Amino acid sequence: MASQSRNLLGRKRRNDVWKHFNYIDLENKTHCVVENDGEKCGYKIAGKNTTNLKRHLKVFHHEIEFPERAPAKQILLKQFPPKPMDKPTLVDFSASKIFNSSPEQRTKEEGIAQWIGRTGLPAQIVEDEEFITMMAKMDKTFKVPRRRNILNLIENMYKEEKEKVKQNLATAHRITSGYSIWTKKGLTTSFLGVSACYFNPEDNRAEHKLLNLKEMAHPYSAGLISKLVEESMEEWGIPREKVLTTINNGCNRVALFQSHTHEEVVSTSEEDSEEEHDDNQEGDDEGYRNGTIERSTPCVVQTIQLIVNMVQKEPPIRKLLEKVRHLVTKLKKLSVATERLLQKAALLLIMDCPTRWSSCFVMMSRCLEVNEQITAVAESMGWDILQPSEWQKIGMLKHLLLPFAEHTKSLKSDTQSLSLVVPALLDLKNHLSEFCLAHGRTYKDAAILAQKMLSSMDRRFRVFLDIAAANFSPLPAAACFVDPCVAETLWENDDKNLQNLARKAEDYIAHLVMQNAHGLKNPLTSDDEQVTSEGAEVPELIPAKRPRFQFFSANHPSRIKTAKTANIRQEISKYKMALSQFTAAEIEESGINYWLTQCGSTAFPTLKPLALDLLAMSASHAFMQRIFSDLLFGHRDEASISMERSAFLNVNKPK
Repeated sequence: MASQSRNLLGRKRRNDVWKHFNYIDLENKTHCVVENDGEKCGYKIAGKNTTNLKRHLKVFHHEIEFPERAPAKQILLKQFPPKPMDKPTLVDFSASKIFNSSPEQRTKEEGIAQWIGRTGLPAQIVEDEEFITMMAKMDKTFKVPRRRNILNLIENMYKEEKEKVKQNLATAHRITSGYSIWTKKGLTTSFLGVSACYFNPEDNRAEHKLLNLKEMAHPYSAGLISKLVEESMEEWGIPREKVLTTINNGCNRVALFQSHTHEEVVSTSEEDSEEEHDDNQEGDDEGYRNGTIERSTPCVVQTIQLIVNMVQKEPPIRKLLEKVRHLVTKLKKLSVATERLLQKAALLLIMDCPTRWSSCFVMMSRCLEVNEQITAVAESMGWDILQPSEWQKIGMLKHLLLPFAEHTKSLKSDTQSLSLVVPALLDLKNHLSEFCLAHGRTYKDAAILAQKMLSSMDRRFRVFLDIAAANFSPLPAAACFVDPCVAETLWENDDKNLQNLARKAEDYIAHLVMQNAHGLKNPLTSDDEQVTSEGAEVPELIPAKRPRFQFFSANHPSRIKTAKTANIRQEISKYKMALSQFTAAEIEESGINYWLTQCGSTAFPTLKPLALDLLAMSASHAFMQRIFSDLLFGHRDEASISMERSAFLNVNKPK
């Protein structure tokens, strides 16, 4: 062991500080010997500067106290005070530093708090010696705050951001709520994420905000989910009639919309089975009729992916995909094969994942991109390779799934995607029909799969495309109707079903206007409650006076005025006429931009606000899934309060 060196020259050591350290001459480092729970600290500090030693004790060993000595210069100044002068000397100027309460100090502390709060880093990082040293090199005048000060700043920032979001929610006309559930492996902890999508009239843009991230005990019940969602709506001051719909996923929809509130539900994600998904539609209507919460809208992207996953159920195609998956696994696991593939193609293969949307398509696309290099590497390694006919079948499967991957990418956006649902579904159905006709003889397995996928689409998306369905929702059609980029899908079509769908969309828009005027609670019209069409004569209400039969009249349904209905019908006709005068090149890429730039508030005073609300809506719960994947995956051991705070600050940061 190296001997401890002695200072023979220089100023006298401070025994009250050095008794906690040993200096090793050969290493030129000072070792901390303070014992914590029977173990020595062992921290090494370069050199033997007493100031560094004192800083280490202050940061890591708060329990050790030692008297501070006044510098010799201060002792001399006390003994021989300087004479008063009219102007400050150079010594006085250099001694003046930025105080802790100065604006510069406060701004830098808020910057550190913002960095820690939005990234979810631990607040004790500010007490790390390396962090303190780094900040000292950047700014010697800055004093690094304590952990408690940073936590207070983060909490204040969290409260301010929540207040801003609450004010934006108060100014929004309509809100689309969304929730999703994520469970840790082992079913130890579950989290419920609640979000809100709306059009912000103050900033003239669509926004999607995270509201709450609540921890739930597993197994959770339908009553618990409903209670947490209701608590979130009350916390943010969102009234029930302001929520246009709720976007949610899988059998979690059963949990929230079932009438049996004590039924336990197992956490699900993208792996929900077809049977569960089909049952959700009936549970949705049941819960809506019972008045538990507003009508829900299934996640369109997840439903599309359930159809895509049918490729895993056809035996011939599943066998081919297993061969591709096995080859990709071998190429990724063996370093020699990976290096050879990088040398030949400069690309790595991608393995599909059952919980990642379009992952099977991505895996096949990458394999086809470097199929020659894969074959060369496999032959050099002595492995079985895919035959040319098998590569052709993989190419055909890629062609089958390509439109699904493209529409998934567009529909999983956080905002402004609900208006694309109807055109995307119609496009996918036409693609499957054409695929069956074009490849029915050459690739029978793929054609049979396409036919089954088409049948599944008809069954799963009746809720949006079939007006005769019991659980039909005109909401996506209404959003498509007010989007000038895709509105022609509905009204410029000879298909009677689409024409009926367009009329349903117009009736629904008119009904929403009447709902705002009269405070109706049910956002959907039944067949016997359709809004009176333009030109119909319905007597207006008699001016308020005491009725002759007071108690009988109180139970008699009043007749709705037609003024609002006629106005909205006129605005719809005016909008269709104005849109027909524009060419495809003149229409903005975004429907919201069209309504903000082309349509003034005086031309469409009633239709414009509703159109902006419908166009701002999202069609999927991908917003919450990204939060679970990106944030919770790396912070699973944090407290639920700090996790919710960091997720809120990170997701809702200004753009």
